[in-house]
Amino acid sequence: MSPKLLYALFLVLLCHASCTDGQKKKETLLSEKVTQMMEWASKRAVIRMNGEKFRRLVRAPPRNYSVVIMFTALQPQRQCGVCRQADEEFQILANSWRYSSAFTNRVFFASVDFDEGSDVFQMLNMNSAPTFIHFPSKGKPKRADTYELQVRGFAAEQLARWVADRTDVHIRVIRPPNYAGPLMLGFLLAVIGGLAYLRRNNLEFLYNKNVWAFSALCFVLIMTSGQMWNHIRGPPYAHKNPNTGQVSYIHGSSQAQFVAETHIVLLFNAAVTLGMVLLHEAATSDMDIGKRKIMCIAGIGLVVLFFSWLLSIFRAKYHGYPYSWLDR
Repeated sequence: MSPKLLYALFLVLLCHASCTDGQKKKETLLSEKVTQMMEWASKRAVIRMNGEKFRRLVRAPPRNYSVVIMFTALQPQRQCGVCRQADEEFQILANSWRYSSAFTNRVFFASVDFDEGSDVFQMLNMNSAPTFIHFPSKGKPKRADTYELQVRGFAAEQLARWVADRTDVHIRVIRPPNYAGPLMLGFLLAVIGGLAYLRRNNLEFLYNKNVWAFSALCFVLIMTSGQMWNHIRGPPYAHKNPNTGQVSYIHGSSQAQFVAETHIVLLFNAAVTLGMVLLHEAATSDMDIGKRKIMCIAGIGLVVLFFSWLLSIFRAKYHGYPYSWLDR
């Protein structure tokens, strides 16, 4: 065999040995990462990460698992109430997966707090919290890997659907039992039953049209303000920028809303309704002319002022909304 052929054979064997050694190191490193993540997940469903853990276990290859991370600001000095609410829902989702019979190392849940991993926020050019991002097992996150919090809300069920879309891992959300609702309903029924029993010989109030009209009006105001949307989507109460501290109570899109926005719209609609009632009473009641004038002025003031604010909200959400009143 010629020297050149021996040399070529030696190079091939050396390259094969090097590749095999590199592959073994890669497999060993991957195994260590998975073992570490599984160990942490066994202790707490949401793994707390800082900058070093994030770079080593999420950003750096190799990785054959997905990681769903909530970037948040839970320290008291940040005063991020939305972060605490989102964290509760994220914990419910992570625990539902951790204690599921289908639990595997395909996906892990983690969190990065601003005060523990500000370098991660800077690395990802993030300036708001909470934010949910899915880091796939291969490649970099795409646009759809960032959860649309302001559109979909942070309810655990909504997060589970998003995780299923990104990872094909379906999580059945299991919430801890909450007896507050049934207890309140039972208490309310007991109070109503007790009042009906005490006034069993005087139930004319059940035939009072004003009582039923007021009850129907309250129901209409609650429904038209968006309470059912809040119940289904579970949006945050408001949004606070952790950097500037600015709090937004009105969502800037017509596709979503905050809980605070619902309360504001409910109040404005109720004020406009009260103004209309005062105008009707001023025109039809038998009171003296002075009181009727006061009621008329108060009614006009309520309608003009609060209807103007309602138009302002519409214009803030529907950009380019052409109408405004007292909002120049």
